[in-house]
Amino acid sequence: MNKITFKIDGVRNNIEKQQIKNALDKIEGVQEVAVDRGESCIEIEYNNPASVLEIKECIRSTGLKVLGEEQYS
Repeated sequence: MNKITFKIDGVRNNIEKQQIKNALDKIEGVQEVAVDRGESCIEIEYNNPASVLEIKECIRSTGLKVLGEEQYS
């Protein structure tokens, strides 16, 4: 299981928070998604075939800007 945290450019409300979570949950291999509005970050646990690039592109497709990332093994 891999774990990554993305620092993002703000989630404005709970509707956006749920939209992001729903989009990421559709990626095969994503196991857990936690969106923290206060800290402006998204923490994701995933396995193959999900990839960091695919996850990052999914976040961007929701209209958010990825400001940074930190990966854990």
